[in-house]
Amino acid sequence: MNTVRYSDAGFAKRLGSLAAASSLFDPVIEQRTRVILDDVRARGDAALLELTERFDGAALTAEQLPITQAELVAASLKADESLRAALADAGRNIAAFARKSRRKDWQMHNSHGAVVGEKFDPFQRVGIYIPGGMAPLVSTALMTVTLAKVAGCPEIVACTPCGKDGSLNPAVVFAARGAGATEIYRVGGAQAIAALAYGTTTINRVQKIFGPGNAYVVAAKRLVVGHVAIDLLPGPSELLVLADDTANPKFVAADMLAQAEHGTGHERVWLVTTSARLLKAVEKEIARQQTKLSRRELVKQVLDRNGWLIQVKTLDSGVALANQLAPEHCEVMTREARDVSRRIVTAGAIFLGPYSPTVLGDYVAGPNHTLPTGGAGASFAGLTIDQFQRRTSLVEYDRASLRKALPAVREFAEIEGLSAHGKSAEIRTGK
Repeated sequence: MNTVRYSDAGFAKRLGSLAAASSLFDPVIEQRTRVILDDVRARGDAALLELTERFDGAALTAEQLPITQAELVAASLKADESLRAALADAGRNIAAFARKSRRKDWQMHNSHGAVVGEKFDPFQRVGIYIPGGMAPLVSTALMTVTLAKVAGCPEIVACTPCGKDGSLNPAVVFAARGAGATEIYRVGGAQAIAALAYGTTTINRVQKIFGPGNAYVVAAKRLVVGHVAIDLLPGPSELLVLADDTANPKFVAADMLAQAEHGTGHERVWLVTTSARLLKAVEKEIARQQTKLSRRELVKQVLDRNGWLIQVKTLDSGVALANQLAPEHCEVMTREARDVSRRIVTAGAIFLGPYSPTVLGDYVAGPNHTLPTGGAGASFAGLTIDQFQRRTSLVEYDRASLRKALPAVREFAEIEGLSAHGKSAEIRTGK
């Protein structure tokens, strides 16, 4: 862990390093990702298969990329009652939360008396990336596919990496299919994003790509914008705990360790506190709890690189630092936590009080766990159902309302030197 206190010499300079460029904009990762994207765009399935063998160790044919009906049945048979119950519990909350924020068509009359409004249609074909690797994220299948289903997207295409033998985690397959995926492919990494964005013989291109991933997946999503839409830039996990002397050090340490255990090496965790006592107690708790973790070596690497214990002079300074870092997850463990949270305006998600650990948002609470990272929270919000809806504006004038609009139309057309613009309105009025 890295420790810094407001009383240290060079405190402000060290804080600046906390907000240094993240893996979202690593030039080496970006260059390697461009090569992958260009290869898939040029060679389609052939490149997909070669890259899958290189990165995942699986030698596949194009016919083996899609998940078969037999595999779906096998995944269903392996799903025990406890998994089914957990998926059902989380799924209910995720779907209910999504329905509350779904955008609805509306209309009004403008100053000319014309009807204007908006309609919201589901994207017809969306791509969902479900991370695999060391931690097959069953929860991500629910968090993304469920929203697409509730939004009414008719074609929901899921991609997730396979093992060396070409197999997929059956729980991920069961969760994705149960949530509403209409197609599932065993392909991961930046090459999966390329296939979804450009299309191949086997995988038809989509309109928009959703879901979190490692640094290469997120770089790929950023680089294909324009060929396809994306949701946001959800990369390696982050947690900032803002705490005062009322916080429980055991809870703080456990939550920091939970976010560090994803283990890509790019995760970032911060404790920001006004209490010197809490800082020392959390440091001791992390050391104690870490020894009992199954991924303790991976966790240690993350904490050594991007784990920070920070003592600030005032809570206001802590809030300012939280807004500067724009963390993916922000836990507020202070007096009057709700009031403090109102001043935090860049976090992906905020968790209030000692009994709201981030893991509830990861799995079952209902709000989405696909959130901006690497400082992107300053500009992006987390995943919501309206991102699966395409907005179209509507305009309907009649002759009377057109006549009322004509003077302003003529003025704009004359100022801009676009006489045909004005004529296109005038010709309808006989003037």
